[in-house]
Amino acid sequence: MQRTMTDRIPLRLLGVYAHPDDETFCAGGTLAKYVAAGAEVMVVSMTQGESGQIRDAHAATRRTLGKVRAEELRRACQELGVQHVRCLSYGDGKLQELDQHCLTSKVTELLRSFRPDVVLTFGDDGMYGHPDHIAVGAATDAAFQLAGNPEAYQEQMAAGLTPHTPARLYHSCLPPNRHLLIEHLVRWLATCRPRFHGTLDFAHGLLLMADEITTLGYSRDHISVRWYPPGFSIIEQGEPSDSLYMVLSGQADVVRETPDGSLNSLAVLGPGDFFGEEGLAYHRPRNAHVIAREGVTCLVFAPGAPTAFAGRGVESQYAAQTVPVHPESLQATTCIDISAYVRQKLAAIAAHRTQCPITPTMFPESIVQELLAHEYFIRIVPRMEMETELVPASQLPVCQATMQRSRPGRRSHRHETPPLGSTGYTKNCSGRYALR
Repeated sequence: MQRTMTDRIPLRLLGVYAHPDDETFCAGGTLAKYVAAGAEVMVVSMTQGESGQIRDAHAATRRTLGKVRAEELRRACQELGVQHVRCLSYGDGKLQELDQHCLTSKVTELLRSFRPDVVLTFGDDGMYGHPDHIAVGAATDAAFQLAGNPEAYQEQMAAGLTPHTPARLYHSCLPPNRHLLIEHLVRWLATCRPRFHGTLDFAHGLLLMADEITTLGYSRDHISVRWYPPGFSIIEQGEPSDSLYMVLSGQADVVRETPDGSLNSLAVLGPGDFFGEEGLAYHRPRNAHVIAREGVTCLVFAPGAPTAFAGRGVESQYAAQTVPVHPESLQATTCIDISAYVRQKLAAIAAHRTQCPITPTMFPESIVQELLAHEYFIRIVPRMEMETELVPASQLPVCQATMQRSRPGRRSHRHETPPLGSTGYTKNCSGRYALR
């Protein structure tokens, strides 16, 4: 007989992903939170990620990358507390070329052997369109439906496995949000005393993290690396403040122009220095020129991509085309508060050194909490039911409730039974119970 989630202690979660590091970026905080609550968790990567980036040449070569990333996955899962880890070798970048039957069979075997209550994977958008993610999500969805059928993959039955249907299936999702990394950086920089000066390691880590969090939808900034030739005015005094800069290489002069046109040298900026934060913090025009002394490379944060018609100077407008803002709840059915586990998530990210060579403590707590404190999912099974009332009939005035009950064919509002009320589930604003 199929057991329900409330029949088993501890709760079992299975995350099925395509590459080492997917587990951390998609659901690292959620996994850590449920392990801390007593859950037993397994993470499976269908590939070793051997076709991925090598962002730290000291950590791996192309020949060793797959083996190194498999070990990084194990270290990341240790940081999260995950008890069971499997890194398979189906071929990074080749999952969509495989016979889907092959992937589905393997996931079915995992479901029948580990027997999870809750399964996490990708949706049909692959988070951001990655073909491997899409293939793994489709195989997991199919396996979820087949694992409880004794007629499916009978060779697994012969090997001693038995049918098992998990209670819940969730897809990770990236709902558009209102966050701008530039805003959090500016608030932090404006309060730093003495003035913050970053190392090249900090700049490298910030660039990598900025790239990841914008790709994954945690923020909606436009982030670029730009080179300015000697003598170029990177910003002009008096023009609107719309971007934040960090010098990666070279030097730039900070010069203030007086009303009579004379120029006063204020400072020389070099690698690790930020500029532009004061105008953004206090919503004021630029108070000085910043001019490239030699070739200068900057990491540039802006609220949107530069327009093709951006002007310069005091009268300039339309420097950046801001990204449209959509409600955060556009897709997600479930929002997990992982604020207490953000540092564990960062430590797990850092364990994936070939992909993101950062130090977990290099970023201010206020920024990582603002950007990473929530993870989002879409509940696929059991499906969310369409509601027929704004409020339960029991909460209506007596006369209205009586009138509704007297109408033939009228269904009252249905409540879901709270699953595992004391082990990680919470009632959300719509009255449904969901993963916390």
